[in-house]
Amino acid sequence: MIWFYYILITLGVFITMEGITWCTHKYIMHGFGWFLHEDHHQPGYPHVFEKNDAFFVVFAIPSILLFYFGIRPELNFLFFIGLGILFYGIAYFLVHDVLIHRRFKWFKNTNNQYLKGLRKAHKIHHKHLDKPDGECFGMLFVPFKYFKKRQ
Repeated sequence: MIWFYYILITLGVFITMEGITWCTHKYIMHGFGWFLHEDHHQPGYPHVFEKNDAFFVVFAIPSILLFYFGIRPELNFLFFIGLGILFYGIAYFLVHDVLIHRRFKWFKNTNNQYLKGLRKAHKIHHKHLDKPDGECFGMLFVPFKYFKKRQ
């Protein structure tokens, strides 16, 4: 029965991470952390890595610490909080860097309406090349208007 709770914790953290990511994106990345995020909003960034990639490290550190403390002295719920963060990070990487920005040439020809909606919402977000007036800060859950087909 304890495994059922561990699965619920992992799923709950995964879903909660969308809200945390939204807040981080809106208030930190487009706030005082803009100096790291700014290059991400510039078209045709010429390097493999961006300063924005530092945010992956920011989110990885708590996950790593939770894994560490989640096995000491024995397996406990902290491990599964870290696992939820890790799973969200993997999903974020696949959606944001692979599907949307095409930093890696996987999933080039997807025809899935959900994934098309995510791409459309993120493109709207990137129409703003500077810090203010942003919209659509979420990654996996975006407003329904982006999923509607054009008439």
